[in-house]
Amino acid sequence: MNRGRFSVRLLLILFAFNSILLSLYFLRSQPPTENPHSQSLTGNRHPQSPSRNTALKPWPILPSFLPWSHDPSAAAHSCEGYFGNGFSQRNDLVRTSDGTGRRRRSTAGWFRCFYSKTLQSSVCEGGPVRMNPDRIRMSAGGEKLDAVIGRAEEEELPSFEPGAFEMMENQDDGSGKIVSMDFLDEFVPRGAVNLHTMRGLLGSMRFVDSDEFQCSQWVEDTTILVTRFEYANLFHTITDWYSAYVSSRVTGLTARPHLVFVDGHCKSQLEEMWEALFSSLRYAKNFTGPVCFRRVILSPLGYETALFKGLTETIDCHGTSAHELRENPDDRKTARLSEFGEMLRASFNLPVEDQPLQNQESSHNVLFVRREDYLAHPRHGGRVQSRLSNEQEVFDALKRWAINHSKCKVNLVNGLFAHMAMKEQIHAIQDASVIIGAHGAGLTHIVAANSKAVILEIISSLYRRPHFELISQWRGLKYHAINLEGSHANPEEVIDKLSSIITNLGC
Repeated sequence: MNRGRFSVRLLLILFAFNSILLSLYFLRSQPPTENPHSQSLTGNRHPQSPSRNTALKPWPILPSFLPWSHDPSAAAHSCEGYFGNGFSQRNDLVRTSDGTGRRRRSTAGWFRCFYSKTLQSSVCEGGPVRMNPDRIRMSAGGEKLDAVIGRAEEEELPSFEPGAFEMMENQDDGSGKIVSMDFLDEFVPRGAVNLHTMRGLLGSMRFVDSDEFQCSQWVEDTTILVTRFEYANLFHTITDWYSAYVSSRVTGLTARPHLVFVDGHCKSQLEEMWEALFSSLRYAKNFTGPVCFRRVILSPLGYETALFKGLTETIDCHGTSAHELRENPDDRKTARLSEFGEMLRASFNLPVEDQPLQNQESSHNVLFVRREDYLAHPRHGGRVQSRLSNEQEVFDALKRWAINHSKCKVNLVNGLFAHMAMKEQIHAIQDASVIIGAHGAGLTHIVAANSKAVILEIISSLYRRPHFELISQWRGLKYHAINLEGSHANPEEVIDKLSSIITNLGC
């Protein structure tokens, strides 16, 4: 009798154990949920046996963070439509072969895109996806700048052959395209970009028979694929940083993804921020053979973000605090750029909370963002075009004024960003009460400025563009401009304006 009970109990235990294993198997084959749980990282062991050996960086706690979701109620051309939850139209192109959803073939993977009517672009994700680097025509990328002087830009931007990216199918009815041209025209429109690399990548994607889906390496954790254009210019690069950050949030990642550059650009100073923002960084051509990603995310071009679109269309949004938006939701206000600025700070372990701008000695840091010559990219001559012809004269005059300022202590900080580490640049921006400079990419750092900071831009008549006035508006920062006739500034006029700003700060 006891032996019979033992046998029944043993059978029940074995049945439960097998049920758990079966459940885990089917769960593994499903696409991630709206908030998928990332595992740890990359393997290069047995070709079909992924390994996990590197932890992903966690998301930091950000004071301005607001939930990200695919909220269809987010109004088109609202602030959320431009800066946050605008990617609300979900398009499932491929679903797993479990009988759910519409699909034309039986596949072992999944692929979908989230479309923004406001930005007219999509964030796409799916997996497993195989990348074949030998079918991407471009230079290797990641070289030192001095090793590739003179290389043409056309060599650095990717051109995708059919099958550069592939997904597995379980039927042997031949391979085919994953997306149609009609889909690309509707959900990934070319716009004003002649070479739209995300369209090219999606257009290259093919199904391949499961017997041919062999990989030299598996990457288990979520990886975001980014193609950069003007990778050495801070303004353009920040649009790419923001797009990759938004893509990570829109797809509900619970940790920061790995990053693969699908371009052939050499290394630049700005790569330091990419490495800080994400869990790891590699170049597509650095992989020695076909690599399979358990889950990939395709980030839209930086040209398709509000930061860039605001230069040609009216985005009437004003920055405010996340607390204010929680208490009083408003379609015309946003805290998204403040959240992103805090993310930039946190990536270098800098304080994310705003610190008081006036210390016990009643002093203020005035950061003068300078323009200086440096070698930016292989086609650059090392000379930076001056936007303020007498910049040194203005700086020297401000230095004398700061030393002799009697009401409080003014620290004039010489912002020579081209020769400063990225962490130092962010730290200097964060600590500044006033940020002053001629129109130039270095001012883009104001996305990470203290919320009480004041911006003073000196604008040549040849460069009257709204970049930094708009960022100040979207961040909720106080902004002032000195518009010049030509490119020569009167130092006394600059001092008078700065003195008035310092006085209004209570100094």
